Amino acid sequence: MKKILLSIIFTASFATTISAQDNVKIEFLTLETFQQKVQDLQSQTWNYVGDKPCLIDFYASWCGPCRMLSPHLEALAKEFEGKIYIYKIDTQVERQLAQAFNITSIPSLLFCPVGKQPLMLRGYRDKATLEKEINQYLLAQ
Repeated sequence: MKKILLSIIFTASFATTISAQDNVKIEFLTLETFQQKVQDLQSQTWNYVGDKPCLIDFYASWCGPCRMLSPHLEALAKEFEGKIYIYKIDTQVERQLAQAFNITSIPSLLFCPVGKQPLMLRGYRDKATLEKEINQYLLAQ
């Protein structure tokens, strides 16, 4: 009975993981991909190179508020698909990017509208607040 129950739990969690990953539209950026999709760090002025606005989540895997924020970002990535990009940067891995943006607390969210200056907001936000901020900072004309 124990083996059957464990098998059912494993199968259900595996299926959930696969379907969640299939639907997620969030890309994890490295220094190289950041420079290709967002901004050349060598530039002295801000020049967002993306064709749609983006939201970048600076996070760490050990951070509780970052883990709480992640499902909201996944849901918003689906909700705003085709309108914005949502990226994540692991501050423990991409230390140069964390330093470049003076990340001293996480989560930190960088809102990058097309043709305007970026805006950094720090701290956890619920989904409704994030949705309002995306509309206000990224999609408002």
